[in-house]
Amino acid sequence: MANSTTVTEFLLMNFAERWQLRLLHSMLFLLIYLVTLLGNLLIVTVTTIDPKLNMPMYFFLRNLSVLDMCYVTVTVPNACVNSLTGNSAISVAGCAAQVFLVIYFAYVELVFLTIMARDRYVAICQPLHYPVVMNYHCCVQMTLASLLSGLVYAGVHTGQTFQLTFCQSNVIHQFFCDVPSLLRLSCSDTSSNFLLILSSAIVVIGGCLIFITMSYIHIFSTVLKFPIREQGKVFSTCVPHILVVSVFLSSILSVYLKPSVNSETIQDMILPVFYTIVPPFLNPIIYSLRNTQVKEAMKKVILRNFYSGK
Repeated sequence: MANSTTVTEFLLMNFAERWQLRLLHSMLFLLIYLVTLLGNLLIVTVTTIDPKLNMPMYFFLRNLSVLDMCYVTVTVPNACVNSLTGNSAISVAGCAAQVFLVIYFAYVELVFLTIMARDRYVAICQPLHYPVVMNYHCCVQMTLASLLSGLVYAGVHTGQTFQLTFCQSNVIHQFFCDVPSLLRLSCSDTSSNFLLILSSAIVVIGGCLIFITMSYIHIFSTVLKFPIREQGKVFSTCVPHILVVSVFLSSILSVYLKPSVNSETIQDMILPVFYTIVPPFLNPIIYSLRNTQVKEAMKKVILRNFYSGK
């Protein structure tokens, strides 16, 4: 073993070496972060105070928005601070916490998107059974099951990762701590870690993908029987949602199923953006600008605050 010194902290990477480019990167990330928070907070507000939006679809949309605000907060603020200060050190405990939270929120995000696909399937394909199948207690139970199972899922992956010995370079070629980057730094045997990632991808991601795909196949086959105007309304909401799910899953699979070899390309840093930042940023746009009821509720909230401020 060339270097037997145990790693006590890690160094995260920036997208650029020059300070001017780091400042530009920080401002861009900060802008995306603030827009994401504002969009999701607005959805949480309108779906909470408007009684017309007291439906299962908006119950899950509110939960997804809260989740997205937490999800994007795990990585973006820290990346902005690192770029501005040039101090990218993170302790082993802090790195473990970041790994756990990223995996946890990504897992729950995927499960929520799957549940929302089921919600749309029942609403469109089985409208008469919708109040029974998607009742309030069922929605709460599915939400709690997602949150609790996420703790187990993230705990297993985080524990398996930090059982390894890190005695090589402590430079993580990523703007946050993630499992694939850490596996490249380990001097231990990582075959069991890769097997865990592969098996969980097949079971969790594969299962959710199949469920979402089947749901939309049934939805589209039913919608094709609707009048043209009604088809347009459904497609305008479903197609962007499918695109976000596709980008989310394809980027995760590209990063986590890539062989654990040393790689320092800018592509390795950009791909995680598509599953940590893009979905929280796009979800409010898809579920607000494409939804007439949400847009009307937002106008009421904005106008009410405008006139109350006068």
